[in-house]
Amino acid sequence: MTLIRSISGIRGTIGGAPGEGLTPIDVVRYTAAFTTLMRQRSASTSVPERANRRPRMVLGRDARISGPMVSDLVRGTLTGMGYDVVDLDLATTPTVELAVPGEKADGGIILTASHNPGQWNALKLLNAKGEFISAADGAEVLRIAEEGNYQFAPVEQLGTVRSASGWTGKHIDAILELDLVDVEAIRKANLRVVVDAVNSVGGEAVPALLTALGVLQVVEIHCTPTGHFPHNPEPLPENLTDLCSAVRKHRAHFGIAVDPDVDRLALVCEDGSFFGEEYTLVACADHVLAHRPGDTVSNLSSTRALDDIAAKHGRKRHASAVGEVNVVETMKAVGAAIGGEGNGGVILGELHYGRDALVGIALFLTLYARSGKTCSELRKTYPDYFISKNKVELAPGMDVQAIVDSIGARYKGQPHSTVDGLRIEFGNTWVHLRRSNTEPIIRIYAEAATKEEADALAGRIMSELGEVAGIPAAAR
Repeated sequence: MTLIRSISGIRGTIGGAPGEGLTPIDVVRYTAAFTTLMRQRSASTSVPERANRRPRMVLGRDARISGPMVSDLVRGTLTGMGYDVVDLDLATTPTVELAVPGEKADGGIILTASHNPGQWNALKLLNAKGEFISAADGAEVLRIAEEGNYQFAPVEQLGTVRSASGWTGKHIDAILELDLVDVEAIRKANLRVVVDAVNSVGGEAVPALLTALGVLQVVEIHCTPTGHFPHNPEPLPENLTDLCSAVRKHRAHFGIAVDPDVDRLALVCEDGSFFGEEYTLVACADHVLAHRPGDTVSNLSSTRALDDIAAKHGRKRHASAVGEVNVVETMKAVGAAIGGEGNGGVILGELHYGRDALVGIALFLTLYARSGKTCSELRKTYPDYFISKNKVELAPGMDVQAIVDSIGARYKGQPHSTVDGLRIEFGNTWVHLRRSNTEPIIRIYAEAATKEEADALAGRIMSELGEVAGIPAAAR
């Protein structure tokens, strides 16, 4: 069993002993700690619409099997802490993020382990803006939970529960209202699109969006939100063979895959080839930067193709540390028009500051419909780069940061960044080393113009890491 307590939320496998898996006791403990912090934050800010009422929390979940059980626990804890609950039930992560400010709530909780397999679940925590809480607030939640420094409400102050099932429609309506989205062009393209929603909440939200956008035919596979994932739910090529086959079988214009909570978007071209998860953001940014002022942002492990697209529009790509909250912070600081992460996460700040596969779909469909190209032809308009993703496992107790620092000293003459681990530039190639927060692991991402070059660069750095760590050559 596994329980990962971090500043970005509480994630674990269902069952086991408290503190070792995500048990009912852990769900109650961390929900109570979070609501305690949110009450403190609300008390320190004067917001007229929140005065003279109980604090309010929005709750939503993906379709995984443990969702109803965890949701019952969170609802009970919230009302027991004196919070009124706005319960969206099945809802995408970006929908919950929109609903928090829309419901004038003090925060939100999303029950989803994102791309993790079905035995996992998690509590993702949102502030009153519907954005993931800061690192400082995340650390405070962990402290409050560890100390048990929270109190439940007396009977006369218990909260209530209100169901609010219309937020998926409101989310779609907000997307349709964007002038970046051209419904008429999409309708005229007479599109046939296949959707793989891994039997989670995207199975309802994505087809509804496509229909509202005027897509002629939506072919659904794995779109019944039972929570029984038919394959590994991470939208990577090796997990999307069913989608590729269906696109070819139905002679679709392209295919769409989303993860269980619909904050990541992957695309499959008409010939069954992959558009590339790194290129979801690249394509959407190409469209947005053509119609909006401002730069773009992605994390340090994302493709340099975004740099090229930004330069094409006379803009700049800014790099942030890995993690959605870091991307959002940088987007706000530089006034970026669009940002995101290379895992298919698109963030359009004018809608909301969170990864949103639904708005990514609408932006891509507009670009596609206006281009007059096939999906594969559109992909060929972007520069080709290849990322090699690897990791080096170290012995427990090793000073991981010291090992990374030693590699940095070897390459101190190269352009580099230490914003998040160590990223070293070698002309048009780069390598990024990041230590895990939970394991003695160093992740190594390398990008180059060919797969062979990327693998070779990653292999060289991995060998050097092994030397520094004292790992025998045969074990590297």
